[in-house]
Amino acid sequence: MDDIRELEELDKKHFLHPTSSIEQQQTSGPTFIFKKGSGIYLEDFKGNRLIDGMSSLWNVNVGHGRLELGEVAKQQMTKLAYSSCFATFSHEPAIRLAAKLAEISPGDLTATFFTSGGSEANDTAYKLARHYWILKGQPERKKIISRTKSYHGVTLGATSATGLKPFRDFTNSLATDFFHVDSVKSEALKDLIEKEGPETIAAFIAEPVQGAGGVHIAEGNYFREIKKICTEYGILFITDEVITGFGRTGDWFAINHYAVVPDMMCFAKGITSGYAQLGGVIISEDMFKTFKEKSSGTLLHGYTYSGHPMACAVALKNIELIEEEQLVENAKGMGAHLLDGLIKLKANQNNISEVRGLGLMVAIECKSGSNSSLSPLIVEKAQQKGLICRSVTFDGQDTIVLAPPLIINSDEIQSVLSILNETFTEVRDCC
Repeated sequence: MDDIRELEELDKKHFLHPTSSIEQQQTSGPTFIFKKGSGIYLEDFKGNRLIDGMSSLWNVNVGHGRLELGEVAKQQMTKLAYSSCFATFSHEPAIRLAAKLAEISPGDLTATFFTSGGSEANDTAYKLARHYWILKGQPERKKIISRTKSYHGVTLGATSATGLKPFRDFTNSLATDFFHVDSVKSEALKDLIEKEGPETIAAFIAEPVQGAGGVHIAEGNYFREIKKICTEYGILFITDEVITGFGRTGDWFAINHYAVVPDMMCFAKGITSGYAQLGGVIISEDMFKTFKEKSSGTLLHGYTYSGHPMACAVALKNIELIEEEQLVENAKGMGAHLLDGLIKLKANQNNISEVRGLGLMVAIECKSGSNSSLSPLIVEKAQQKGLICRSVTFDGQDTIVLAPPLIINSDEIQSVLSILNETFTEVRDCC
C-alpha cells in the first residue's frame, strides 16, 4: 500500500493528465493506476480487474498483453530502432506497411504519409489538401468544412475542425478557414458551399461514425450524397477513420459500409492497437499523381517519427493478427450480439431512451432528469462493478459509449450486459 500511496502522491504532484479533471485528480488522486492488461481486461495496483469496455481510447483492437507485438517491437528495435524518412531515406517496415495499407484501403487510396497519431494525421490532411490546390493553381481553395458533433483531435488545426464546441472553447485562438455544418443533413453542406463559394473550399472531412461525439451513425444515403456534392463542386472528401478503422465497425474501414471512396483517409489508433504510436493519411492515386507531376523542391511537411521503423513493424504484425484471427468478422458478429443485448436492456429499463451501434461501437442514450445527466453516474457505478465505459454529455447529450476490443467473445459480451443491467437497475431503484 505504501507503493500505491507514493504513486498517487507523485501523480498529483508531477503528472498533468490529458482530458482529465485537474480538480478531481488533486482531490482524489488517479482513479486507477493500471499495471497489467490481458485480453479485454485491465488490472490496477489495488488488484481491481476491469473489462476495458472502451479499448482504452478506442484503440486496443487486438486486446491487451499480446506478446507477438512485443516480440516484433523488440526484434525491430534490436535491428533498427529508428531512422529518419526525410530526404528520401527509407526502410523496409514503412515501405511494407504503406503497400499493405494500399491493399486493404478503399478504392484507389494508394500512397501514405505517416504521422505519430490521429491529431497529426488530421492536421496533415488539411495541409496536404491545401497544398494540392496550390499545385493545381487554385490557392484560394483553403477552407475546411467539418460536421457538428465531430471530433478530429486536439492539435490546433484538428481542434479547429472539431465540431464539439467545448474543445474549441478550451483555447482563445483557433485556426482560420474552418467551418462546421449540420451533422445529419447533406444539404447543409451544399448550402454552405454555395454561401462561401466553391472556389474557396479545399475539403470536407467527416468521421463515418462519429465517435467521441456520441457514436452517431450516418443514415441512409448520407455519404453517397456527400460524395456527390464534393464531386460536383470539385472539393476533396476526407474521411477520419482514426477511431473507426481496422475492423472497429465490422469492416476494415467504416466508409466501406456506405460504398463510397474518399480522396483522403486519416487513420491511427487501431493500426497498432495502441502498442506503438502511429497514424497517417492515405491519399488517392489522382492526388498522388498530382504531387508527383507538379511538385518541385521539397515537400516541407513531416514529423520526426513519420514512418517510425518499430511502430511500422508493430502495425504490420497487428494487421496480420486482425486478418489471421478474423477480428473484422468477429467485430461484426459480436457487435450485433452486443447491440441485441442492449435493445433487450432498453426494453427492461425505463431510464434508457435509445441504443445504437455499428460493429463494436455502441451507444446508450439515457433519460436524464432536468437538473443532471445520468450517464456520468452510470459510468462511475459500472466502474465499481468492473466495467470501463465512457459518458458523453456534449451538446446536451446524456450518452454512454462502449467500444471493447475486437477479440471479445459472447461470454464476455454477456458480462458487459450483466454489469450494465445491474447498474441501470441500481440507479433506477435508488434515484
